[in-house]
Amino acid sequence: MTHYYNVGKIVNTHGIKGEVKVVRITDFEDRFTPGNRLYLFSNDTSEPIELTIKHHRVHKGFDMLSFEGYESINEVEPLKDSLLKIHQSEQSELEEHSYYYHQIIGCDVQTIDQEHIGTVSDVLSPGANDVWVVKPAKGKDILIPYIEDVVIEVDLEKQLITIDPIEGLLS
Repeated sequence: MTHYYNVGKIVNTHGIKGEVKVVRITDFEDRFTPGNRLYLFSNDTSEPIELTIKHHRVHKGFDMLSFEGYESINEVEPLKDSLLKIHQSEQSELEEHSYYYHQIIGCDVQTIDQEHIGTVSDVLSPGANDVWVVKPAKGKDILIPYIEDVVIEVDLEKQLITIDPIEGLLS
C-alpha cells in the first residue's frame, strides 16, 4: 500500500496569477523548493493530483506556492482546503534520534519501571525541543519533553517509548 504524508494545507488563493497560501505541516525547509513534486488530496477527487512547484516564497508566516500549469486564480480556486502530501519514497533520511511525527504518534509510553503512562496523541514544536502529548487512560494529557534526560528509548518496531520522568512530570 502506498503511503503519503502531509506537508501542508492550501488555505486560500493569493492574487490573480495562480498563487496559493499554504499552512506548513513540515519541518523541512527544502520541502517547497521549485521543481519538487507534491500530491494534492481534495474532497472532490479520489486520486491525488501530482503538482510540480513552480515558485515558492514566504509571506506573513505562510508559504506561498505556485504550480506548473496553474496560471490563474480560476485554476487554483478549486484547490482551496486541499492537503499537500509527499510520497513515502520522498521522505528525507533523518539523523539518529530524530523521528517523523507519524512514527511517534500512536506509540505507547511507559516509565523505566514499566508503568504504562498512555499513548502519544500529538507532537508539538514550541521551541528548542519537541513536546510529545500523551493521552493517559484517564485524566489530563501529559506533556513529555523530547530531551535525553527524559526519553530513554524509542522502539519503533514495538511502538514503545520508555521515559525516566523528571520530578513533577507525571503529577
